[in-house]
Amino acid sequence: MLENIIKNVTRFVDLNEEEKERFTDLLTHESVPKKTVLLREGEVCKFEGYIQKGCLRMYCVDDKGVEVTVLFAVEDWWISDIASFQEQLPSKLNIETLEDSEIFMLNPSTKEKLLQEVPKFERVFRTLVQRNLFTLQNRLVDTISKSASERYLEFIKVYPTIPKRVAQYYIASYLGVSKEFVSTIRKRLGSKEK
Repeated sequence: MLENIIKNVTRFVDLNEEEKERFTDLLTHESVPKKTVLLREGEVCKFEGYIQKGCLRMYCVDDKGVEVTVLFAVEDWWISDIASFQEQLPSKLNIETLEDSEIFMLNPSTKEKLLQEVPKFERVFRTLVQRNLFTLQNRLVDTISKSASERYLEFIKVYPTIPKRVAQYYIASYLGVSKEFVSTIRKRLGSKEK
């Protein structure tokens, strides 16, 4: 079960067996049922999680009480509210499971231990943060500069399995469109999703 997370981090650094063992010793494994809220707005994020199995979403609630999906995370992705986790400040986000999920987690103290004992992980987490920033910047630019249809096509490139795994209203909230629009475009572009 640890094979996937080891492959994930060794894309960025070479680890010897002792370093791999120390990393895996510090991880906790959680089996989390569908519809579990792992982080609520106002709480301090206490985890960085690697998704072994499942689908999660990060979302915020706007001033009208509408949920806006910020991102989805599926197998072989990491998820956390980085700002809340790093600074130990109340989160402005929520994280919930959309499927039964298997997640490997680090908490602030185990991550700090890992960084002290295996400094190579500084590079791993720096790279993960850079990739996260790149993804969010691209999403912001797409939201400003592309039509809803173009954003949907970009969405299925980034998240090819999501349309078959989650309710349309989650996709709509991510794209900033109505669920009816998602339904219409999915029908029109159905062959592109296959």
